[in-house]
Amino acid sequence: MNDLERRTFRWFWDAGDPKTGLVPDRYPSPQTLSSVASIGFGLTAYGIGVSRGYVTRTQAATRTLATLRYLMDGPQNGTADGAMGYQGFYYHFLNKDTGLRFSHDIELSSIDTALLMQGVLFSQSFFDRDTPQETEIRTLADQLYKRVNWQWMTRPDNRLSMGWSPEHGFIPSYWEGYSEGMMAYILGLGSPTHALAPTSWQAWLATNNQRWGDYYGQTFLNFAPLFGHQYTHAWIDFRGVRDAWAREKQIDYFENSRRAVYAQQAYAIANPGKWHDYSATMWGLTACDGPGDVTRQIDGQSRHFLSYSARGAGRDYTQDDGTVAPTAAAGSIAFAPEIVLPTLRNMKNRYGQNIYGQYGFVDAFNPSFRNGQTFWTDREYLGIDQGPILLMIENWRSGLVWAVMKRNPYIRAGLERAGFEGGWLPAVATAATPDTRTSQLAPAAPAAAPAPDAARGPAAPANPS
Repeated sequence: MNDLERRTFRWFWDAGDPKTGLVPDRYPSPQTLSSVASIGFGLTAYGIGVSRGYVTRTQAATRTLATLRYLMDGPQNGTADGAMGYQGFYYHFLNKDTGLRFSHDIELSSIDTALLMQGVLFSQSFFDRDTPQETEIRTLADQLYKRVNWQWMTRPDNRLSMGWSPEHGFIPSYWEGYSEGMMAYILGLGSPTHALAPTSWQAWLATNNQRWGDYYGQTFLNFAPLFGHQYTHAWIDFRGVRDAWAREKQIDYFENSRRAVYAQQAYAIANPGKWHDYSATMWGLTACDGPGDVTRQIDGQSRHFLSYSARGAGRDYTQDDGTVAPTAAAGSIAFAPEIVLPTLRNMKNRYGQNIYGQYGFVDAFNPSFRNGQTFWTDREYLGIDQGPILLMIENWRSGLVWAVMKRNPYIRAGLERAGFEGGWLPAVATAATPDTRTSQLAPAAPAAAPAPDAARGPAAPANPS
């Protein structure tokens, strides 16, 4: 894990533009596309790099400050061509050379802005020293978060729209039901300037009971691709913290994700699609690259393969073409290390340099899609897949990201307004408090940081129920 974490961090450090902080969607392939979500993961990666000694605190603060300044200065308006964002939200993809909306088919994205703001708030709470550089980081982070107009993105029924464009207005799709959209509601509920109504959380929960049920021996709230069980958890520790729905089901969302991971492993063992190499230590379905939209004869059968797709297995749907994404397993290490670690070791030992390179695991590979003795392996690394690997390895090892975010008053406020109780919520004092005189987050007594690789609590059971 030492090697994988270091290599994955290096992806963000090498990929990010030191002058603007923009992080590409993919790297090292040449492109002009910057991913707003990747920037959010990158901002969090820099703090991990400090904790692990990969970069100095000054180096990380300098990169973070450059990023926040660029985001703050980028034009916010409703035009089609001359904006980085609007109403505090940011376009899904930006041109890495201009910082503006990449093209007319790119939406102003609520979820990608949420992923960005997770990184912004992490920076706000991580850089807590009384220096001019770190003070400016906190000030800019506060301004960026407070500028997001969550109310504007909300539809009359209190659900958040997935996005907006100058050409078409609001996207007629909404964040409803268990998914990565969870973080957008928590961030919106915690806003001191444009807060969502508490009823928005209930609107998001509306379909939970339809998704709750048994799948491959586990009873849990289903979402087929594993990224939906990882993204919000990469920043927020849900162990013992429950909203009203979770209290009724006598589960927390962390345990729900554990069960989802075990269900995916059980699906791979059963291997209903008869794909090559699936086993207890070879599994992982999530949104990722693929061999391409082609049909081939495999073992005497006509099999259809996909390019980038939201692969997954669950009660809601199953989409599986034999493509394995290492981020599905690695990004789940904090939930179920006892089955993830053997899986990652098997992947690396079995396929070696074909799938493990300069920046860790490639995005995906498919042992069933063969050309003679070789099988399809990606040559790409994606920021939104590298992010869960890095953040969740660090959370498993030290709890760093979770500990930092527990100190952020806006995250706490969002959870409390959503009705979360228990766990660490009543016990952890914030290490930063809103300063009404300056309208920024002012540092208070710093909370103790977790010791690297400190005890992570009781070992996970072999067969959780």
